[in-house]
Amino acid sequence: MKLDFELPELDRKKTQRAVESALDKYRICKYLTHEEREASITAGYNERFHGPTNTTSDQTAQIAIHNVDAPAERKAFCERVERAVRRLHPKERLLIEQRYMREDYEGEYMNDMKVYSFIFNPPISPVTYDKIRWKAFYKLALDLNVEVKK
Repeated sequence: MKLDFELPELDRKKTQRAVESALDKYRICKYLTHEEREASITAGYNERFHGPTNTTSDQTAQIAIHNVDAPAERKAFCERVERAVRRLHPKERLLIEQRYMREDYEGEYMNDMKVYSFIFNPPISPVTYDKIRWKAFYKLALDLNVEVKK
């Protein structure tokens, strides 16, 4: 039994945008803190004009669901991205972590030139940097299901 498996050919620019978007979402999810919602305990008297009378709203349940689901969803997304990055080759992982996943004050303003000039030891050329980054993006796109096929 022979298995034939071909890696998909991806649209490079669109895939790169999709992966960078996922990594930006990761950075925002790591940065945000969760503000818990609370139920209002004061009575509110509102006129209801011919609205649906057969539905009830459970404000407390909706708030509890939000307070549990929103942070869990962000945490699961961050863990998924971190797991995908951990499986990369060490050079690819260093590039992605230093360029897109830094949590310090410089993380948002890190650019490609700083990474290939100062982070890699010895420094690498922009062409080599681009090759390493595309390999990492290709793997991450497939792992995170954000690939854009040609």
